[in-house]
Amino acid sequence: MIDYIGKVKTKVRLQEGVQVIEQLLVASYMRPGISTKELGRHTYLPVPVAAAIKKELIQAGALIQEQGVRCTHSGKYYVEHELGYSGLDLDLYQKLMANETDWQTELSDVLARLTEILEQRPQVDVQIDQSQCTVETSLRRAVLSLREHSLIGKKILCVGDDDLVSISLGLLLKRLFPNAKDQRASITVMDIDERFLQFIQGAAAKEDLVVTCRHIDLRQPLPQGWSGQYDCFFTDPPYTLQGLTLFLSRGISALKREKGCPIFLSFAHKSPDFTWSMQRDFVRMGLSVKQVLLHFNQYIGAQMIGNSSQMIVLTTTEFTEPYMTDSFEEELYTGEVRRTVRIYKCIQCQGELQVGVQGDYSTIEDLKNQGCPVCANQTFNLLDKKMI
Repeated sequence: MIDYIGKVKTKVRLQEGVQVIEQLLVASYMRPGISTKELGRHTYLPVPVAAAIKKELIQAGALIQEQGVRCTHSGKYYVEHELGYSGLDLDLYQKLMANETDWQTELSDVLARLTEILEQRPQVDVQIDQSQCTVETSLRRAVLSLREHSLIGKKILCVGDDDLVSISLGLLLKRLFPNAKDQRASITVMDIDERFLQFIQGAAAKEDLVVTCRHIDLRQPLPQGWSGQYDCFFTDPPYTLQGLTLFLSRGISALKREKGCPIFLSFAHKSPDFTWSMQRDFVRMGLSVKQVLLHFNQYIGAQMIGNSSQMIVLTTTEFTEPYMTDSFEEELYTGEVRRTVRIYKCIQCQGELQVGVQGDYSTIEDLKNQGCPVCANQTFNLLDKKMI
């Protein structure tokens, strides 16, 4: 079969990356008779550039000009079997791609099943900056990847996944492709927490989802064979600058060496100075900020970040390189970086206990679970906190 996208790529020099060729071809498949002006609007391309891509796809035999433009039989086969759109529920796809659509209503059955699954997930470990996002947030990320043309037929990586985005992606794909054997996307999770890896693998097997889990400590470089494999990645890293840079670096190492690959970064809302440092590191790694969605992510019991965080959609450029490639041996997580000790008082016996990296207990959750060592009470008031 002719590689239409590869063939056009050699004919048209695109600053936007090869993904726009695919998007234009898919738009012609989804909306037979679409105009050149609409193709430009759909791909965010100037009309002359959209017209040039369309012309090359016509010459290659993928499209035909006929009251607008549409796929030829060969072009349609390519979209379905090479790009992975065969068996797609077109009606649901069109609804979910429309921004005004209430996707929670359209996917109410998926939300219900996802709720059942996430209710059983392991307890978060705040020592490694895990937090529990809501069910809606997990699925909202999957819907965003669909709208960003980064789901169907793609190789997707989750760099850490205590939010079970992999399961949301898998369930959404299952809903979009009623005959599961037709869908070609694959999902990989890398995480240091064996509890979540085992849970994800078990849930994926039960739901018949294409999810692969790998136990990886991101402080170490990725194993050989991982470079240049993935079309996009999700990450919700530790909310430190070190964590941000490390997780992005490892994800970039795994991405295909192409312009325009999306990165879905969830990160806490930060001060202007911290945000400037983030943006500086984006530039260092050759990343472009496509959009920032404030309060996109909602969390349960994450008061330190106001129970919400932003979604930053980044894209790769020809200058993209990981900033960290060697082993990372510095402080990484918030508790390590901030070195905060909190003093709690037991409301029953009035005893004072220190919570923190160098305290009597690592976290307040540990203290509550174990109870006061004097009276076994499990309720405490915060008296003070200090840096050490």
